[in-house]
Amino acid sequence: MASRPLEREDVGVTDASAKHQLAALGALLRAQRVSAQLSLRDLAERTNVSNAYLSELERGLHEPSLRVLRAIASALGTPLASTLASAGVLGEGEDGLPAGVRETEAAILRDPELSEPQRTALLSVYRSFVGTRSL
Repeated sequence: MASRPLEREDVGVTDASAKHQLAALGALLRAQRVSAQLSLRDLAERTNVSNAYLSELERGLHEPSLRVLRAIASALGTPLASTLASAGVLGEGEDGLPAGVRETEAAILRDPELSEPQRTALLSVYRSFVGTRSL
């Protein structure tokens, strides 16, 4: 029996900084999906989340539930905490960096000369050498 796609459990966002974070999260999710060479349809099948909703998430139009984020991270093979930290959603640590992000990762994320796919590729290579922190 086919399971139903996950229902929308998002929250409307009105705060400008929250909108910026959602846009950053959406861009990061898109870059990770593209880096994994998955179409939106492929990701929708792997996550049981509708294609249209995933597209809206990537454009920063909705605040996804934790369940949806876990499904996406699992399908992409990335730790959820790392994804949220990279998108700046988890807040900053004592060193001023997003929680769980090393200086090298922060430099890659800040570099204006890099495209989103280049950032994702560099972060993937870097993390393969040093491992990821569990948050």
